[in-house]
Amino acid sequence: MDILEKLKILADSAKYDASCSSSGSNRKNLNNGIGNGDVSGICHSWGADGRCISLLKILLSNSCIYDCKYCINRCTNSVKRATFTPREVADLTINFYKRNYIEGLFLSSAVIKSPDHTMEMLVKAVSILRNEYNFNGYIHCKTIPGCSKELIDKLGKLVDRMSINIELPSSNSLKLLAPQKEKDGIINPMSYISKGIQINNQDKSKFKTNFVPAGQTTQLIVGATPESDLKILKLSEGLYNKLSLKRVYYSAYVSVNEDSNLPTLESPPLLRENRLYQADWLLRFYGFKADELLDKNHQNFNTILDPKCDWALRHIDRFPIEINTADYFTLLRIPGIGVISAKKIIKARREFLLDFTSLKHLGVVLKRAKYFITCKGKYFDSAMKFNQSFIETNLIYQERLGIKQPQFEQLSIFDKLQPTKEDKIKCLTGSL
Repeated sequence: MDILEKLKILADSAKYDASCSSSGSNRKNLNNGIGNGDVSGICHSWGADGRCISLLKILLSNSCIYDCKYCINRCTNSVKRATFTPREVADLTINFYKRNYIEGLFLSSAVIKSPDHTMEMLVKAVSILRNEYNFNGYIHCKTIPGCSKELIDKLGKLVDRMSINIELPSSNSLKLLAPQKEKDGIINPMSYISKGIQINNQDKSKFKTNFVPAGQTTQLIVGATPESDLKILKLSEGLYNKLSLKRVYYSAYVSVNEDSNLPTLESPPLLRENRLYQADWLLRFYGFKADELLDKNHQNFNTILDPKCDWALRHIDRFPIEINTADYFTLLRIPGIGVISAKKIIKARREFLLDFTSLKHLGVVLKRAKYFITCKGKYFDSAMKFNQSFIETNLIYQERLGIKQPQFEQLSIFDKLQPTKEDKIKCLTGSL
């Protein structure tokens, strides 16, 4: 099989892995090498402003020894199989880079023969890029669950980011859909990488090379198993708090196999994936806890309103909030006010008291915020009623039926609920 045929197969096989993000790396071009993974440059999915940034995203191999029910590359599937040699991966990356097709590499793999054998091939491919070709660009590589710590150490000193996909949110789900995998075989390497990053960051002067400078990520499949949004979000919260992950990615389950243990879905649960991303922003940047956003009586997110609006309506007794006196984290709890707007408000009110006109001049979007705030003790409109039912009705009307913003699509209430363009923008910008 020629290399172009392999590329077609292995690039297509990699498309189901969503755990990509901006690099956050500070790897600079040294010793007359080529490429640059500095913080100003390499992204491999979407930039913060929505730009698509190029990345060679491939599998080393799709020939897997495991039989995970949800995976297109499961060993019992009849699909075309291919495996790159480490040299082929390195040559492809360099040739694509020189032609300005890509800016970095995202390399993953199915498990060939054994976890250690697969990791050895990944280490060799990246080592050729770094040491023979002097490639200093961004590299994100998957860690194979169950591999040795020595191989993790070797790979971690060569790449910018590592990731291990948890895929399924509980041990029971792993036993059901991926019986050859164990929770400890995934969590233990993640913990080892996390400790290595912490040790490296404590005193970089003692280390000649960085260890995973851009951190680690993981991916969770949403909708393949019956876990609630609350269960998934609490797992993510634990990963952020205990293992200091950079990102948890959520991938709506895509039905590619037939199996009695898999759900039958008409389409991937994209709206649910979108809500989890919005909630993820609230965990990481807004000071929310998983138990605040969801509880035993509300275990899944509202399909119409975003998580912050839904939380605010369930805690209406905390509103309205006076914009001129609220602290930073209280401002962040107001629907429609994000990190940038909250900082602008804090800065501006040092000079003068703010009113609704001032907020508009600052660029604060009042579409949702106006229902939850006062300025100088006054509500946005005397005709507006401050009660839960009135606010909820108007928010739903705006979200699904109401004012058609020029840059957004208007959806019919009879459409299947999918994330709107505004929903997607919220996930990119974090302005919830």
